[in-house]
Amino acid sequence: MSDHNPKGLMPSLSEVHRSVPVHSGKFWRRMGGFMGPGYLVAVGYMDPGNWATSIAGGSAFGYMLLSIVVMSNFMAIILQALSLRLGVASGRDLAQACFDAYGPVARWFLWVMAEAAIIATDLAEVIGTAIALNLLFGMPMEIGVILTLLDVFLIYWLQGKGFRKVEIVIVALTLVIAVSFAVNIAYADPVWGEVLAGIVPQRDILESPMMLYLALGIIGATVMPHNLYLHSAIIQTRAYGDSDAEKRDAIRLGTIDSTLALMLALFVNGAILVLAAATFNATGRTEVTEIQDAYNLLSPLLGLGIASTLFAVALLASGLNSTVTATMAGQIVMEGFIQFRMPAWARRLITRGIAVIPAVIAVFIFGDSGTARLLVFSQVVLSLQLPFAVIPLVMFTANRKTMKGLQAPRWMTITAALIALIVIILNVKLLYDVATGAISI
Repeated sequence: MSDHNPKGLMPSLSEVHRSVPVHSGKFWRRMGGFMGPGYLVAVGYMDPGNWATSIAGGSAFGYMLLSIVVMSNFMAIILQALSLRLGVASGRDLAQACFDAYGPVARWFLWVMAEAAIIATDLAEVIGTAIALNLLFGMPMEIGVILTLLDVFLIYWLQGKGFRKVEIVIVALTLVIAVSFAVNIAYADPVWGEVLAGIVPQRDILESPMMLYLALGIIGATVMPHNLYLHSAIIQTRAYGDSDAEKRDAIRLGTIDSTLALMLALFVNGAILVLAAATFNATGRTEVTEIQDAYNLLSPLLGLGIASTLFAVALLASGLNSTVTATMAGQIVMEGFIQFRMPAWARRLITRGIAVIPAVIAVFIFGDSGTARLLVFSQVVLSLQLPFAVIPLVMFTANRKTMKGLQAPRWMTITAALIALIVIILNVKLLYDVATGAISI
């Protein structure tokens, strides 16, 4: 029995475990085998929830919240590097490591928190995909929300084609998103001096309850809890060896892959906020929060007929992309925390069904105008869930025994611990503002 599964338990994502070959030899040849997992993770960082928070932040406050987008992306790079390190070094994904380390009460609590995060993610994808279908094809939102249940079969079909095929589809859709925004940004002609100024953190963010609320939404939309479980599992699809040298190489190449992919995510998330600031805030339209309003205003304001269509196509690609990764994350946390397995399509149907219910209710009660509030709220929920994934991750990756001598460098552990502390402090401030009525959710 190889040492990547010392207890003889079922490996993470067992149907594709160690299924992607990696090559020896020159750097670029080895790197090619590790390209892919980072992009599966990165799509979660540019899902429809990001769109809602970045559009609201850019239209209301201009470029000021761009610093939060950059900071969130730095957090994501550090935390995802720890996540893949855990998977490679210990042979366990984050959910399995929690199962090994904690008793039944803690396991079930953390599982519920992880599931809540995945449902919040799914909620954003349901609404985002339904909005895209409505904008592109005129499909009523209610029907679009219900139709998202059918993506279960898309996932089932994709997974049957092999893990590399899934990654190729994800990368292709991600490039569609990036190109769409690159074209729109070129026509938006933002004030680049103000863009650069927006990268510097401002004290106003902490002093304005609404700005803090949106900042937390951006953090929740960027640093997503389910991605930490996902990355620690999908890195194990690579057929690297079990020696320390091979694992160190896998960690290094996997980190390069995820860092490059997350820089692409930073471009997309920054582009959404910059587009909103340059197009809406600059023209006095500071109340644009709905994706639908952004769609309707883009072409007239930019003077580019295809601008709104590119925006909607990118949104649809974003929703489809995020669907794939949330499904895998759901499978990972259920199997890891409670050792319960079910067919992927059944797992997806249950999670998506739970997310569809509040989406349908919101659409029926509020109409199209209620979707933005629900999207931003779902991302704040993700931020509230984040410490329950980050704290165990930091503890496990700092433990020499758990990591079999490949524990994280001290600077990385300290940085990740500070990230967890910052998120917790901001969450406490948010809860205080809600309790005192400074923010109404």
